Amino acid sequence: MNHVYPAPARLARWRHFFMEALLVYQLVHGSALHGAAGEALVSRWLSAQTNVQTWTAAFTQTRTLKSFTQPLSSTGQVWFAAPNLFRWELGKPAQTIAVRAAEEMLVIYPRLKRVEKYPFSDTKGQWKETLSLLEAGFPGSRVELESRFKIASVLIQRDVCDMTLVPKSAAARRMMPEIKIAFGTNDFLLRSTELRFADGSTMRNDFHAAKVNEKFEDALFTPFLDASYKVVEPLRGK
Repeated sequence: MNHVYPAPARLARWRHFFMEALLVYQLVHGSALHGAAGEALVSRWLSAQTNVQTWTAAFTQTRTLKSFTQPLSSTGQVWFAAPNLFRWELGKPAQTIAVRAAEEMLVIYPRLKRVEKYPFSDTKGQWKETLSLLEAGFPGSRVELESRFKIASVLIQRDVCDMTLVPKSAAARRMMPEIKIAFGTNDFLLRSTELRFADGSTMRNDFHAAKVNEKFEDALFTPFLDASYKVVEPLRGK
């Protein structure tokens, strides 16, 4: 079943996608990592990100919403190209496509022939703070990561490390108080992301069949939209 959300809710649904590489929240054999051990693991993960030019993976998305008694589950594919380009496709064939380009984000609904356009230059206040978090995916350094997030915890369970990040911006925290990311301790590849929104809803993505540094076509991040599509800017003037 397809659910249609108000524009701000739809943007919140997709924002998780572009965080795409940052967080973790589980137990390391039942205990948290502290001090030098945790610092070393995070540093090695951050160092590994500098070698990632492109990344793609299939994913299973699970959403929990107060208005539904059971979680909603769907599948899709995600592509990333350094430093900050993303494309998410939900469903097969794609029912929703979210593309993060250099200066804007597009949310495309092929069956509805509708495009929601979110130019970064036109957004202000709380929304601008939140959209700026999209640049945090696959951070290039600890300085870049910590400029936007406080690392609340670093934990490990078997071969997976979990990190919980809290946005430093008060405006961003009002919309998304916490982000969790899990990565492998053997290959430092992204395993999952989980976003927690202010209304208590969550969006978790579990990744598999990942491929690193494959060549992408430029058109992947510049989708062609013919005249049959209606283009709207939900945040204009906000």
